[in-house]
Amino acid sequence: MSKGLKVVLIGLPGAGKTTFGKQLAKELNFPYFDSDGLIEQKHQMKIPMIFSVYGEGKFREWESEALEDILKTDQSFVLSTGGGAPCFNDNMDLINSKGISVYLDVPLDVISQRLYSSKIQNRPMFEGLDSGEITLKLKSLLAQREYFYNQAKIKLSGEDFSAEYLMYELINQLKS
Repeated sequence: MSKGLKVVLIGLPGAGKTTFGKQLAKELNFPYFDSDGLIEQKHQMKIPMIFSVYGEGKFREWESEALEDILKTDQSFVLSTGGGAPCFNDNMDLINSKGISVYLDVPLDVISQRLYSSKIQNRPMFEGLDSGEITLKLKSLLAQREYFYNQAKIKLSGEDFSAEYLMYELINQLKS
């Protein structure tokens, strides 16, 4: 592993990667990054527009480039990825080789409720779906992605995670 502690949060959309990532970065006194934010910044375009104009294939290419760029730096940070990021272009292998991956495994009904009551327009994949349809979509995504998520070095399960518990797990990872 290169210099610096790189904590990379993975999991389904709505699992809390952004919220928890910001909290964890603050606790660790590390900068916080979001892979979608890095893509938007570099290409001067919001993610839904990238999908609309260029399609998922180009987005996944840019997502892999963003991961490579941030993971090759020497700095410590906390990074939240998009839900599909670990599942394409050997990204999970890259994440595990350069950082400590953390899978936020949140119950589907909890995620579904979060997505249903949040700004769904920021998540084109779920726009126009009711709570039941969101849950079905999440089940489908989990079936496709769980293989990759389960390769994470640390798995946090449940609805509520504490930065303190994760820091304890990170220390154990670094010792082994």
